[in-house]
Amino acid sequence: ITYKFRSFKMKKQLLIAAVAATMTSVAMADISIAGSAKANFTVVDFEDTQVNTNTISREMDLFITGKNGDTTVVMNIANDTLGAAGLVTEDSYVATKLGDVAVKVGAWDNGNNALRASARTDAHLAASTTLGGVTITYDGYGDAADDSVKLAADISGVAVSYKQLPTGEDIDVSTTVGGVKVSYLALNRDAANTDRSVVEVSGSFNGVDIKVAQADADSGATIEGDTWMGDFEGNTSGAYDLTANQDVTSISLKTQVAGNTVEFRNSKIDGVSGADTSFNKFIVTRPLANGTTFEATYTDLDDKASTTTDSSTLDLELAVKF
Repeated sequence: ITYKFRSFKMKKQLLIAAVAATMTSVAMADISIAGSAKANFTVVDFEDTQVNTNTISREMDLFITGKNGDTTVVMNIANDTLGAAGLVTEDSYVATKLGDVAVKVGAWDNGNNALRASARTDAHLAASTTLGGVTITYDGYGDAADDSVKLAADISGVAVSYKQLPTGEDIDVSTTVGGVKVSYLALNRDAANTDRSVVEVSGSFNGVDIKVAQADADSGATIEGDTWMGDFEGNTSGAYDLTANQDVTSISLKTQVAGNTVEFRNSKIDGVSGADTSFNKFIVTRPLANGTTFEATYTDLDDKASTTTDSSTLDLELAVKF
């Protein structure tokens, strides 16, 4: 009886050890989860006969990242008020290395800038390598006609990139001189009068961060960027829609006051036929003890091109990252 008891006890210990080893293997898998969420309460007060609005909205993102050696798999799952109902898979791609070539395949957002709206394209392939200090990147989209080749390098402290597309070229130049950053971005297209460009200068002086930018569009081009200068993505709900040949001039002043980040932004839009528009934004941001960040944004819109869009907007936001 004693022998049988000891044999049963040993088998039980071996079973526990096997289960523990399996759990340890799972725990050691290189998988990470991060995310962000924000909730907004927005009040829009129109200055004419338009109906005022009060809205509550949300944006939630969950980032799942898995790694195995030089290979990384990323999935971004979103749930937004303005998006499709339920959970939506946004970015989803595999990134790895084949020798000295970095390869990325899948779907991902190419990011916003001051001139064009962002875009997410499936069946996207990017391959890049560095030769003699020059990074060469190829972007392919299957049978699409917008494949591109980009060359990027640092020349004596000046970051320069040139992208050749079937319909034109992108030129990006930036440097910092005496603590002042200067950047230039041009989206030049072969079609007549369809070029866009932006120049931005930024620096910090006596505790105040200052940014000044000027974006220009030809008579057949429209600025559709979404940055601190303004949200001009015309196909996005809540954005301000520009038309061809409208230019944007913006300034931002940001500083710290009693634990709050306080920012003032002004954007002026040169309208067609002198119908100018201006935005004034006051933004106060403060981290809270509960782990969230509170942000209050007041926007005054003066639109000379319309009698129905002049408005004052107060947006209250709670945001968290984890």
